[in-house]
Amino acid sequence: MSETLSLIEQLRWKKFSVLDDGFVCLVDVMGNDSAVVQAARVSYGAGTKRVSDDRSLIRYLLRHRHTTPFEMAEIKFLVRVPMDCWRQWIRHRTANVNEYSTRYSEAIDSTQTTLPSAWRSQASINRQGSDVPLPTDIGQRLTEEEHQLQQQSRRVYDARLTAGVAREQARKDLPLSTYTEAYWKVDLHNLLHFLALRMDSHAQEEIRLYATAIGHEIVRPLFPVVWEAFEDYRLGGSSLSRLEIDVIKKLTEHGARTKSAPPYSEADFLSLQDPTWQDLARCRERDECRDKLIGLGLLRRQETLVNPTISEKESAE
Repeated sequence: MSETLSLIEQLRWKKFSVLDDGFVCLVDVMGNDSAVVQAARVSYGAGTKRVSDDRSLIRYLLRHRHTTPFEMAEIKFLVRVPMDCWRQWIRHRTANVNEYSTRYSEAIDSTQTTLPSAWRSQASINRQGSDVPLPTDIGQRLTEEEHQLQQQSRRVYDARLTAGVAREQARKDLPLSTYTEAYWKVDLHNLLHFLALRMDSHAQEEIRLYATAIGHEIVRPLFPVVWEAFEDYRLGGSSLSRLEIDVIKKLTEHGARTKSAPPYSEADFLSLQDPTWQDLARCRERDECRDKLIGLGLLRRQETLVNPTISEKESAE
């Protein structure tokens, strides 16, 4: 217990930097790995405290998605984050939030800036995501324009306040790159859900950096056994749908029939794909199945996945 309290005191109010002027820090925590175990074992009744050891029980709970015991632990953070990133963050509605008020106080005089090498192109497949960095010469121009825009926006805001404009109205033209601060209190179950989504490679890079800082710097040391299971079953794990399991069975049967070993070709994959995917030129479900099979070593990677059935139709047209 004394070691846990010492760790909390070491982490409390320690600011872990994110982006150029953002941070995350621990304010308070209720519970630890033992709190999860305690909540789970209340179901067993007296005389069954050692049904399984703590680590095995936590791993069982997370593996089988028993969420209630993880809700018994809570963490409160203080975060400084750009407003556009905060918009994504606040979509996770399973937390208690109190944000810095720009009606009551002047807006924080800090904006998130972008390095010339950090501007990203729009992803060609993922409509809401980004792709490779833009050329540095373009990035240099964009960064200079960003700096000018942010400075002008702040000058206009400050001039409005000086002229006597109400803070709630003066703020309306501040850029979304303006930093805001908030207290964010969330139970461990919903925090892990947030981290699983926002640490994923498909999440926007900026919020991914915040999630990674929270996970690695705060949650991992406070809940080491839970974090280990979370890495094994959520971050490093993968679920398979009925359709994906069926494709794997077909590939296995194909290998036995042809006396061939994996990884198989994408032509094999397309010939054995689920019938509901066959007539679709683009199919995210098929693409996700393909990526999982590549990750499992069952399929060879190919740069582009073209559905031959569709290609033949398109060329005929």
